[in-house]
Amino acid sequence: MRSRSPDPLRCPGTSATSRCLVLLLAGFLSHAAFAQTEASEDWNAKFQATYVWQSKRPFSAAYSGEHSLLTSKEKSYSFTATMALGYRPWSGAEIYLNPEVAQGVPLSALAGLGGFTNGEIARSSGTRPKLYRARLFLRKTWGFGGGEEAVESDLNQLAGKVDKRRLTMTIGNLSVTDLFDGNAYSHDPRVEFLNWSIMTHGAYDFAADARGYSQGAAIEYFFDEWALRFGRFAQPKEPNQQALDLRLFKHFGDQVEIEHSHAIDGQPGKVRLLLFRNVATMSRYQDALNFATQFNVNPDINQVRFSEQVKRGIGINIEQAVSPEVGLFVRAMRADGKTETYAFTEIDRSVSGGTLIKGTRWGRELDTVGVAFSRNELSSEHRQYVAAGGLGFFIGDGRINYRAESIVEGFYKFGIDRNFWITFDGQFIRNPAYNADRGPAKVGSIRMHAEF
Repeated sequence: MRSRSPDPLRCPGTSATSRCLVLLLAGFLSHAAFAQTEASEDWNAKFQATYVWQSKRPFSAAYSGEHSLLTSKEKSYSFTATMALGYRPWSGAEIYLNPEVAQGVPLSALAGLGGFTNGEIARSSGTRPKLYRARLFLRKTWGFGGGEEAVESDLNQLAGKVDKRRLTMTIGNLSVTDLFDGNAYSHDPRVEFLNWSIMTHGAYDFAADARGYSQGAAIEYFFDEWALRFGRFAQPKEPNQQALDLRLFKHFGDQVEIEHSHAIDGQPGKVRLLLFRNVATMSRYQDALNFATQFNVNPDINQVRFSEQVKRGIGINIEQAVSPEVGLFVRAMRADGKTETYAFTEIDRSVSGGTLIKGTRWGRELDTVGVAFSRNELSSEHRQYVAAGGLGFFIGDGRINYRAESIVEGFYKFGIDRNFWITFDGQFIRNPAYNADRGPAKVGSIRMHAEF
């Protein structure tokens, strides 16, 4: 049975546990003046809290299945609060710890879409706040000259200066997307676009537990306008579950990214080429189809997860400033789509793009307007599996009139002050879960975000 929709007026802050934790952390930060203002920091402490409320309007559908987006009106919320503690134990080294609290109720029990509507919702969320360690990692940097550049104080970033030519190693517990597939205009659902297929490559099945974090290591080499990254991270023991498989020489997610910085008419931009390779015990859609034919049943990926498989993908990510107030981005990725989705969402081909416009153009320097789109597709094997009545972890209408899933998202972010923002967001989703017999779906959101 699906969870009942939450009361839209019940902010998680009204929970005694959440309220006390938020007030204690915010008060402690304010009183202790953790945020240092010096050019270089030996330590810092930051705090963020984000609440997202969403409402989905009812829509029509010729039929629904076990993993369909519900056609009725729904309401959803998510809440996260994160403490980011940083310390420099010796020159060139940094240690970061992020205790985090999360709770929330997703739309349709987090089923029925390729591009889900809230990047802040986790698969392990629930109606009670959960405290866990989101990140604990060491970053070590070796400088090789080439001039210096300033690093600002931020969450998981100590202020100081680093060589433009440097080697950085990061090892520990963090999110793969902390290091890979960055983008100045669409990367963080706490302040930018909310949709999963817009905040990163929709087809990027990056290694992660059910909350979006993993354990592993990455090396980054910066040389003038170039950057090269390689990382290996732990896969979950089971698809889209919490426990990680720490046998990093047996099951893993590898990624390599090449980044080039440039300027066009004096405005900065970056191009990133990303490749990933996952190795794990995964089901193949064709094996599930063959099983269904042999035994005259619906295909089931859970019946054919018995051997190690390799999944690969390649994507490009472009960001470009048009002026100091306007920026554009485009992403495109293609994964092989022969094996099941293991750690992210059910998208095998993805294209997205959009723009951010700062409010300085109309005298509101803390405001931002954003408009973006995404187009998501399934591989032929994945499409056949769903059409035959197979269920994925997130999608499965029983049958399918296949069309690409297309999403348009727009938002206006009001800056109340430099520490607090309220965002009004709307998403229009055509062919939810790639099915032209269902939808379109419309989702409205209100996001409140604070950081200190």
